[in-house]
Amino acid sequence: MTTLSSPPLSRWSRWKADHASQITDLRRGIYRFSRNRLSVIGLTLVILLLIIAITAPLWVPYPGDVTGSINMAERLKPPSAEHLFGTDDAGRDVFSRTIMATRTSFQVGVIILVVAITIGVTLGAIAGYFGGWVNQVIMRLTDIMLTFPGIFLALAISAALGRGVLNAMLALSITWWPGYCRLVEAQMLKMREEDFVAGARAIGASNTRIIFRHILPNLLTAIIIKASMDFGFAVLNLAALGFIGVGVLPPEPDWGSMISAGRRFIPGSWWYSTFPGLFMFVTVLAFNLLGDGLRDLLDPNSTVRS
Repeated sequence: MTTLSSPPLSRWSRWKADHASQITDLRRGIYRFSRNRLSVIGLTLVILLLIIAITAPLWVPYPGDVTGSINMAERLKPPSAEHLFGTDDAGRDVFSRTIMATRTSFQVGVIILVVAITIGVTLGAIAGYFGGWVNQVIMRLTDIMLTFPGIFLALAISAALGRGVLNAMLALSITWWPGYCRLVEAQMLKMREEDFVAGARAIGASNTRIIFRHILPNLLTAIIIKASMDFGFAVLNLAALGFIGVGVLPPEPDWGSMISAGRRFIPGSWWYSTFPGLFMFVTVLAFNLLGDGLRDLLDPNSTVRS
């Protein structure tokens, strides 16, 4: 008598079977995300801004105006078919400069968060996992950093280092990491007592492996949600440094420096400051809406909001 055996599962089928619960949670998260109209709007705006940032050099109508060309005959002309956002006090196309400033803001925002997350997550993981005097030293340093308003500390660092986009990125990264350190340290204190950590220790896993391979992956949800919210504010702080003259160096366009230069011509030439300000406002709003949606998508305990 022979028995019929079922055919072996394909690699894809085995993967789906092993991750069935995660797939179910992801589907539920996508449903919650899609039910939140504001989050969908935020995602749409972020994608649109990202496309603009990536493709900007390919289609800006006046690329020479981005690099600092001057045409006084076109000075402070209002929005028209030739200049959609008008021109500035040097005759440069505000539309071209605003679009290229989107590219600069996204590049700088990404670098700021990467550096801040790397520093903050590493220090927070070490402090939370080892505890004791290591925790005390790291967290007291974090507390000191948090006592200073971020933008004022960034301004002081930028003023000390000098003007320029690299110094602005460094200054903002230094002020941004304590938030991630606090977040990871609090979660790490809980996670280090879990059974899976005790099991990893029992089989001889090193502390480094336990931290970075077993615990931190469980904290990615909280880190991603915070980063999505922080991106817009990183861009806003970059613009603030540009507004007071210690951010991106001219003639490279920056929303903050454009708003600062244009405020001298308000209300007559309102377009000079208005359009860069609108792009900055939409960027911050979009990432905040997206952050709410990611919380719905990644957090199974969140509730559906319409």
